[in-house]
Formats: sequence, structure tokens, C-alpha cells
Amino acid sequence: MSQEEFRQPTFLGITVTPLTRRRINSFKANKRGYWSLWLFLALFLITLFAEIVANEKPILVYYQGEFFSPVLRAYPETTFGGEFETEADYRDPFVAERIKQRGWMLWPLIRYDHRTVAWDLATPAPSPPDAEHWLGTDDQARDVVARLIYGFRISVLFGFSLTVISAMGWLDLLFQRFIEVWSGLPTLYLLIILASIVEPNFWWLLGLLLLFSWMGFVGVVRAEFLRARNFDYVRAARALGVGNAVIMFRHVLPNAMVATLTFMPFTLAGSVTVLTSLDFLGIGLPPGSASLGEVLAQGKANLQAPWLGLTGFFVIAVMLSLLIFIGEGVRDAFNPRKTIG
Repeated sequence: MSQEEFRQPTFLGITVTPLTRRRINSFKANKRGYWSLWLFLALFLITLFAEIVANEKPILVYYQGEFFSPVLRAYPETTFGGEFETEADYRDPFVAERIKQRGWMLWPLIRYDHRTVAWDLATPAPSPPDAEHWLGTDDQARDVVARLIYGFRISVLFGFSLTVISAMGWLDLLFQRFIEVWSGLPTLYLLIILASIVEPNFWWLLGLLLLFSWMGFVGVVRAEFLRARNFDYVRAARALGVGNAVIMFRHVLPNAMVATLTFMPFTLAGSVTVLTSLDFLGIGLPPGSASLGEVLAQGKANLQAPWLGLTGFFVIAVMLSLLIFIGEGVRDAFNPRKTIG
């Protein structure tokens, strides 16, 4: 056979080893996890470009032979023949008529963002679902679909950030006594104290929760190290005179990564739940922020509008179910005893 036939297949310039290919095939064999991954990626991709999907400004404006992008840049009303130097309100009938006379506007699918107040409701807020507001409005007359899109994005980004940075806690494996003391601190009470001193935001919450969330990975990685230290390949490396540092970082740590990667999707689901819970209790993101927990709080405060609570419940249930199914698929992919049917 020629040398070309011995080459490993590549994907995007990365060599795909037989072990990696087996893990990919094993993940694909778990149909529930495989399709959950694609569905979750599709939802996340849509919400990642939330400003294009749901916005109170047009995506593109054509006026007097020129193109404008209000989503990316603020234009004064005078640009479109108005009288004020302030940013144009494209929902204002006067501005809309001026643009319509000499051009056109391309609107997003949903003409509201998470802060837009609908002043023209036919019924008092919270209003029920209709053709304009697919899932109705909350008690502040804000479109629920728009808030779900923006809230989904910030919840996933928060969960990803917290999970990925927490997984870097491997260097603290030697401080077991410190971990025992640190894990006993009441996280919720610290968040309540913080909320009474400063206004929490995305980065404040991320930083504070990172002080505690990394400990979830330490136990998993430490158990893998203790289990692998007596394996044959470790004894063989020691017999060949390989140093402890090389054995730890080149041989044992990559095997411990398997358990960490398997654990990460479940940690991601837990991180999303933490942010949702804090927002529900009112000690999470600043008031007015798009949040799934705030949607649940709206449903609790407005029992006469059951669509609010049901919407928040089903969105969170679907999100967490997809993450758990993906985690099961990853677990099967990295399980060496799992056979592909």
C-alpha cells in the first residue's frame, strides 16, 4: 500500500484519529443526543443574531438612493427629512411615511426588542397572544417572544462562560483542605449581600459564581488521577525514567479530560439554571434585562396571564432537556465500553 493510503483522514485541517472517529460515530448513534445538538445549535444561532431577528429598528433602510443600517448605527431623524437631531424613531408614523415616499425599510421578523414598550395594545398589559405579539406581552407591555430570544442568548452565553472557565480549576487539586472550607461558604447569602451593596450585572455574577463553580470539576479530575496512577502505562513511564510532571500532564491529564468533557454539558445545564433562579428571585441581572427567570417571575406575579408562566416553563424545559440529551450523547461517545449498534 502507498503512503497516501496510510494517512489519517482530516477534517478542517485537523487529523481525525481512529479513536476520534469512533467517538463521533458513537455520538451519532445516540439519535436523541445527536438531533438535540443540532436543534440546540440552531436555536442558539438564531438567538446569537437576536438584533437581526427581533428589533425595534429596521435591518436596512433605502432612502434617496442611499442604504442605511439602523441596527448597526444610530441615525438622526434629520437624515430622513425630519426636524430633530435625536435618533430616528422608525415606528413613528411621520418618519415611516417620509422613508416610504423616497425609499423602503426592511424590518426584522419581530419588530420589537426586549426593551420595547408596545403603547398601542388593544387590551391592558399583560395582553394575550395575537398576530402582532405571538406570545403576548408582559405586565410592562414588552413583547414576550423578543424577551425570550434575548434571554435565551444571555442564559446560554452565561452558562458557557461559567462552565468553560470553571473547567480550568485543575491546578488547584493540591488544596483539598482549602476546598473543603471554601465549599462550605453559603453562595446564595453572598449573592444577597452583593445585591444589597452593588447592582449585580453579567460580569459580577459570572465572577462570583466562578469562585465556587470550579470545585465541581476538581472532584472528577482528582478521582481520575487517583484511578490512573496505578495503570500499566503510568508504571511503564516511571520505569523508563519519565518525570512525574510529564506523566501528569502528557499521559494522565488527557485521560482525565474524558471525564471532564462528559461532565461539562450537565454543568452547563446547571449554570443556566443558576442564572434563571437568581433572576427569578430578583438578585440576578439588572431590572429590565432579558432573562428567562424574569419571564417566570412575570408569570408568578400575573396569574391572570397564564401564557407568561407556561411560556417560561416550556422554554426552560426544552433548553435543559436538549442540554441533558447532548450530555448523554457525549457520555456515550467517551465511554470505551459503549458499543455502537
